Amino acid sequence: MFRAILLEQDDAGFRASLKELDDAALEAQSGDVVVGVEYSTLNYKDALAITNRSPVVRKWPMVAGIDCGGVVLTSANASWKPGDRVVLNGWGAGEVHWGALAERTKVPGEWLVRLPDSISTRQAAAIGTAGYTAMLCVMMLERHGLTAGGEVLVTGAAGGVGSVAVALLAKLGYRVVASTGRPQEADYLHALGATEIIERATISGPGRALQKERWAGVVDVVGSHTLANACAQTRYRGVVAACGLAGALDFPASVAPFILRGVKLIGVDSVMCPIEDRTTAWQRLARDLDPATIERISEEISLAEALERAPGILEGTVRGRLVVDVRR
Repeated sequence: MFRAILLEQDDAGFRASLKELDDAALEAQSGDVVVGVEYSTLNYKDALAITNRSPVVRKWPMVAGIDCGGVVLTSANASWKPGDRVVLNGWGAGEVHWGALAERTKVPGEWLVRLPDSISTRQAAAIGTAGYTAMLCVMMLERHGLTAGGEVLVTGAAGGVGSVAVALLAKLGYRVVASTGRPQEADYLHALGATEIIERATISGPGRALQKERWAGVVDVVGSHTLANACAQTRYRGVVAACGLAGALDFPASVAPFILRGVKLIGVDSVMCPIEDRTTAWQRLARDLDPATIERISEEISLAEALERAPGILEGTVRGRLVVDVRR
């Protein structure tokens, strides 16, 4: 038997609960590697699934959780052997395939990334999809022309992706401007490396198609008017990496920044990202993310507490990352 957060939907309605599941149920899942989960995490997508506020789950019943850091228990995959330390991010876990808010999970070996020696399984969960996505955004900014020394805007800066993005960009030498709707988090953001804090409301409403040029680059997790204004304020040939929709799914923008200033808008997907980019991202995180920063941005909770804390993720009241110790 093993404990897991199980999501169920039937004629009786939707239920999210902590349950004891039989090992046979896990064995019935597709995959060739069983991972002993040590730490998972609570992401925005996990919160949507646990609260049923968005149709994230497409197969029932479902074990929640898109991330974990753990150790291989059994493997029928030549790439992995018992004892290997691995990290799982995305690939449909917690959506169409049983996920990792559980003491064990079974997945295809091709979904796993070998953890760098310097990153513990707890740190891997603290970084999670949010931090790995932030690293993908930084890699995309660099790949598409961002150079050191410019001013970079990070929206939703006090959240999981934003917190890691601020820390990474600051360490890499950029002047980071953090946008947040929580001015009380200013000290936290300055400690991560932000040089300036701006109020979310200044860029979250309708704006002109072209505005005063400011940003060499942008990491946006909000979407909607925030993303449109960020593009309108981006400097000539600047780069915008869009990876989230915390504000809304729409994009009420003009083509003006793209055809008059050559601004590049790059979509960043972490769920189905190729294994080569995943591996590079985790190697970069081992190099460019200070372990002390990982501790600063993370809070540890139990598996049962993940159910209680999920609504706060969606309401924007959670700072940084919630690490789930699935063994307590």
